Amino acid sequence: MAEMIKVVVDAMGGDHAPAEPVKGACAALKERNDVSLILTGDQEKIEAELAKYPDVPRDRIRIVHTTEVIETAEPPVNAIRKKKNSSIVVGLNLVKNGEADAIVSSGSTGALLVGGTVLIGRIKGVERAPIAVLIPTVKGVSLLIDGGANVDARPSHLVQFAQMGSIYMENILGIKSPKVGIVNNGAEEDKGNALVKETFPLLKETEGINFTGSVEAREIPFGETDVIVCDAFVGNAILKLYEGTAAALLSIVKKSMMSSLRSKIGALLVKPALKSALKDFDASQYGGAPLLGIKGLVVKTHGSAKAIEFQHAIGQCADFTASKIQEKIAERLVVSE
Repeated sequence: MAEMIKVVVDAMGGDHAPAEPVKGACAALKERNDVSLILTGDQEKIEAELAKYPDVPRDRIRIVHTTEVIETAEPPVNAIRKKKNSSIVVGLNLVKNGEADAIVSSGSTGALLVGGTVLIGRIKGVERAPIAVLIPTVKGVSLLIDGGANVDARPSHLVQFAQMGSIYMENILGIKSPKVGIVNNGAEEDKGNALVKETFPLLKETEGINFTGSVEAREIPFGETDVIVCDAFVGNAILKLYEGTAAALLSIVKKSMMSSLRSKIGALLVKPALKSALKDFDASQYGGAPLLGIKGLVVKTHGSAKAIEFQHAIGQCADFTASKIQEKIAERLVVSE
């Protein structure tokens, strides 16, 4: 019998805790038989939520009681130091000590980043650990890296992001020789700010990646590039614009469809096709965003994540662990001088 993959679920993090994390955890257990879960948080509240799902295999659930919660607005470093009995810190330490393979949380992004780097630690040779975010495109999905961890990055960091992103796409999504592009304000090699200009030739010279040059922001939704490399300032701006534009367009479409009797009839006709198209652009179906380059796996879901995102994030952790992504990063990473 194959060894179980152990995933910590921070049951107290996010806007809808503990209901949605627990619901997603239960759905994941019913979906997969290769996963066992450790739920960190207030035991009484977690037990109350679990009681809603009597058909879930309780022999694959362990609850670790914690008494503290790190709030989103708290300074991450202070929170990690002071709230040692928080659901996030306890969960991170379970991964650090080898009691779990991964942790999924909707809690404080800063606390997860600091905790993942400080408590669990980076893989030897990794200079910075980036957040890798799968984003929907017309061709399927692309990986944006860095999505929020390293606002001030150096060229050598971006080279490593490209390497780690390529390993992820090859092994998790099965894309052979994924195309790598660096976010730029033009297609020409001499375009861009100082960081892009210095990084571009380094990416061209890096073995083991399929570097295709610059990618402009308007090209990203069309999926021509599999791995989109940038610093976290640019990456997070792209993500927020992506989410905001999608929400705005959906609002406009809904308003237009309800504007007259004729448009309402048309809306009924196109509703099935529209739902299918919107599902393809729903980022929650891809799970969360892993912090790459650390010794254990930390996956961040949206603060407003619902059960479906937790369910997919747990499956993502299992696939990541089974594919031995950390080991492959450690083996193949070329440390730039």
